[in-house]
Amino acid sequence: MGTITLGSGTTTPAPVKQTLSDNYVDFTASGTAGWAQQYLPDLYEGEVEKFGDRSVSGFLSMVGAEMPMSSDQVIWSEQGRLHLSYTGATLGTDGTPSAGANNITGLTDHAIRVGQTVVISDGAGPAVKAYVSAVTTNAITVKCYTNSTGCAAAGVTAGTVNLFVYGSEFAKGTDAMSEAVTPSFQSYTNNPIILKDKYEISGSDASQIGWVEVTGESGESGYLWYIKAEGETRTRFGDYTEMALVEAEKNTNTNLGSIDGSEGLFAAIKDRGHIHEDGLAGTSAADDLEDFDVMLKKLDKQGAIEENVLFLNRDLSLNIDDMLAAQNSYGAGGTSYGVFNNSEDMALNLGFSGFRRGSYDFYKTDWKYLNDGATRGEIAGDVTGVLVPAGTSTVYDQILGKNLKRPFLHVRYRASEADDRKMKSWITGSVGGASTSGFDKMEVHYLSERCLVTQGANNFVLFGDLA
Repeated sequence: MGTITLGSGTTTPAPVKQTLSDNYVDFTASGTAGWAQQYLPDLYEGEVEKFGDRSVSGFLSMVGAEMPMSSDQVIWSEQGRLHLSYTGATLGTDGTPSAGANNITGLTDHAIRVGQTVVISDGAGPAVKAYVSAVTTNAITVKCYTNSTGCAAAGVTAGTVNLFVYGSEFAKGTDAMSEAVTPSFQSYTNNPIILKDKYEISGSDASQIGWVEVTGESGESGYLWYIKAEGETRTRFGDYTEMALVEAEKNTNTNLGSIDGSEGLFAAIKDRGHIHEDGLAGTSAADDLEDFDVMLKKLDKQGAIEENVLFLNRDLSLNIDDMLAAQNSYGAGGTSYGVFNNSEDMALNLGFSGFRRGSYDFYKTDWKYLNDGATRGEIAGDVTGVLVPAGTSTVYDQILGKNLKRPFLHVRYRASEADDRKMKSWITGSVGGASTSGFDKMEVHYLSERCLVTQGANNFVLFGDLA
């Protein structure tokens, strides 16, 4: 038989009934690539969700709230400390103090007055009580209560000292206190950033049916691939609106022009909170407990908020589990079940989600953002966790002119009666309705304008290698 030409391809009829590769269109050829063979495969139409829920958002919704704003910045004030306390001052005999007196310098714009009484400590020996006999703008002169020679003779070594005011004392018939103390005003500000993203597809591809049924975190499903692509863009943008508020930095680079930046969570804690450098990574569980107690002492000096939440990466979470499990062991690896209501099963479930140490309650959870392989899960060291105080704080709202109780962490987004920019999207192009442009394509635009308010950052702790 001869060869029968059919278009650009050829087939060679066979004299016998059998399947030959040259009797059929080759589905593995370059022009039809994508199929392995001509036989119908057993097709799984759904995608395998091998990464589970890929979104890393949810942190801010767990610990804070969202509120609208109508300005280019948000300003709030926070209370200062009630009592007068100074660190890093210098105790010496410089100047011309009177007999048995000491000068304490390095007190820039202090509020200590003549007649007040102070406790002075060098951090090594016992503290000394003294009477303030004279003051200048940046120094005071004190006389020790228990030694007529001076503070050094009473037990405080000359050099760097810390001190605080604990009261006052006046002789009979003397005049009133010479000056008054005015509370310091601490004001903080942050500004929103504008986030944008876009998805686009041609008009032809928008109507093309695929053979895989798509699924997504936002609930999209169907056989149109652009539905999946648009849904993933939307979900990714939603993650960005949270990640940006966690990571944002204020712009100090003049080369960035009109890009202002914003103060994110990590930046706020680094500036006004606490850094726990080694992240509880001691050589043993006992070391970790001792390290944890160092952090508690830092919290004692701040608001001493009883309930706190730990958001941790995997390594730090396991370190804390090991630390807690070790406190319930005795002898050669034995385990005491008493604190678990005598339940062996509960005792051996060493994934602790809550515990109490000292006067503090801690709730521990993994933070997906710190574990995910596409975000901070691939960055060694650096931030390994964060401690966030639970509850609310009282602040003075400059716009409303009154005190309000608000979560320590909350998001402010730009909104008014004319436009809500919390999470905005719109469609342009020629697909799906009246054309808004001459291009044969569809564009989906996303926009959000927001910032994070971190109130009382002195009660937050950032874990990690941040030196």
